[in-house]
Amino acid sequence: MLSARLTRPLASRLQPQTTHALRSLSSGCQCRSLATVTTATTGPRHRRRNIGYIASAAAAVTLSYGLWRQNEAHCDAVSDDKQRRAEGPITDSDPMRLRMESFVKGLQNRIVQDVEAIDGKQFSRTAWQRSEGGEGITCVLQDGNVFEKAGVGVSIVYGQLPKAAVEQMRHDRGKEITADGPVPFFAAGISLVMHPHNPNCPTVHLNYRYFEIENPDGTPKMWWFGGGSDLTPSYLFEDDAIHFHQVLKDGCDKADKRYYKDFKQWCDKYFYIKHRGEARGIGGIFFDDLDDKPAEELFGFIKDMGNRFSLSYLPIVKKRMNMKFTPEMKRWQQIRRGRYVEFNLVWDRGTKFGLQTPGARIEAILMSLPLTSRWEYMHEPEAGTEQADLVEVLKNPRDWVPLD
Repeated sequence: MLSARLTRPLASRLQPQTTHALRSLSSGCQCRSLATVTTATTGPRHRRRNIGYIASAAAAVTLSYGLWRQNEAHCDAVSDDKQRRAEGPITDSDPMRLRMESFVKGLQNRIVQDVEAIDGKQFSRTAWQRSEGGEGITCVLQDGNVFEKAGVGVSIVYGQLPKAAVEQMRHDRGKEITADGPVPFFAAGISLVMHPHNPNCPTVHLNYRYFEIENPDGTPKMWWFGGGSDLTPSYLFEDDAIHFHQVLKDGCDKADKRYYKDFKQWCDKYFYIKHRGEARGIGGIFFDDLDDKPAEELFGFIKDMGNRFSLSYLPIVKKRMNMKFTPEMKRWQQIRRGRYVEFNLVWDRGTKFGLQTPGARIEAILMSLPLTSRWEYMHEPEAGTEQADLVEVLKNPRDWVPLD
């Protein structure tokens, strides 16, 4: 057990946040890996502003069960956690690994039920087990009554990051991580994307995750939370944008008055299609490397933001899903979805990471893509139209609610 192995001198040298995390990880993880990890010392605020590769790697883990299945993970946490699950319900005294797993599974069920109640069609469910440790459930609704395609995936993964993946993360992220061999890790998260039929209804994306990189002795070398949620309309309704952002801001403000401003601006920068010179959508929040508070406090923030999904998005769907639309509006929606595909395949680091990793579950990684999309050569919206109004906002992001 970790608590038995952690000596008092070592505990006294750990930063308060790490010590807090170690207390919550009482079941421990004695990884039999020869990997060693060294990390450059940087402050939490610096790490949070380094968007980097970790967010994308964790997002890719969330969408795919097989990213690292070629690397065996020898970690006592796998058997310890399996035994703890069998003993009964997870409680607040359990390791953060198990608590995050329990939360995202419950959130997935609630979101699926809420969406099914609106659409009238059920999601298909694919459950999987990972022999090295981990499991997940991918829920997909395709050709529904309201949604053309909707996916909600949960992934729980124990494994080892190959040295090549660590080097790529270090290069893109700007944070010094070196390894003599594979680096043991744990990741748990939920990711969803929903593409409605009606062009008046916006697409939505959400991802919340927890990630640990372990020392050879099983203590967490690093831990953090990441995630966010953002809206991508084809036709802009300002009241929808205000509603969506206000729900997110209310949740952020409960945790830290700085969060909404920081995470909204981070979102605008991340979901940017560089070769088009425009944003993918009208934003929301995005963050990674979140470890600036005790793990317990940040877990509360993650739970609150995840639970806000239905409130932030489903009222918009109910308002717009039965609005009339023309073939021309549908054509414009398909063009905008083409831009969505461009960002995900060209710029999204999580998608790129997954596709380049041997053994990846491709269908799960590409779950976020729309069922249909369209590209037209040299297409430009006519000035003064609703389409042109949207593009103006995408090229010049707005603050839909006060940042402070």
